[in-house]
Amino acid sequence: MMGPLVILDRDGVINEDSDAYIKSAAEWRPVPGSLEAIARFNRAGYTVVVASNQSGLGRKLFDLRALGAIHARMRKELAAAGGRIDAIFFCPHHPDAGCSCRKPADGLFRQIAERFQISLAGVPAIGDSLRDLQAARSAGAMPMLVLTGKGAGAQMAAEAEGVPVYGNLEAACDAILDPQIHGHHL
Repeated sequence: MMGPLVILDRDGVINEDSDAYIKSAAEWRPVPGSLEAIARFNRAGYTVVVASNQSGLGRKLFDLRALGAIHARMRKELAAAGGRIDAIFFCPHHPDAGCSCRKPADGLFRQIAERFQISLAGVPAIGDSLRDLQAARSAGAMPMLVLTGKGAGAQMAAEAEGVPVYGNLEAACDAILDPQIHGHHL
């Protein structure tokens, strides 16, 4: 029996983002508190899934082996914090490829719904950009913005659309796990 689902963007939510892309395991650095937040989701019975644009693959900045090494490091550091990610969905395509999986398209979210055989209605989807929020909303999930990564640039638009905004993944986790205590907006 699967617990409730939470969908996370990777770069800027779980790990620090870079305008030059995260191209190797050595460049992967967790956002402070993010691994602990995922572990808290796990302890609360949540299934944690990542949905991530990885156009660096399509741009030939790194290959699948490098992406695998990045995800292995993420999983190892997460395990050390007592957490786990149940599945990673990523779009490998160049932005000009016209694919249906690159956010703001909702293909990754549709793949997640299909894999887990559930509706995404009410499923929290936490991202740091407008395209994360647009993809989540298009798939029927519940978008939430964090201000880590590129989030500050999307804050005004998110608030105008009534999307809850949190300082980081830890604060979003607090709001999801303890809504009575933390209220909807922080």
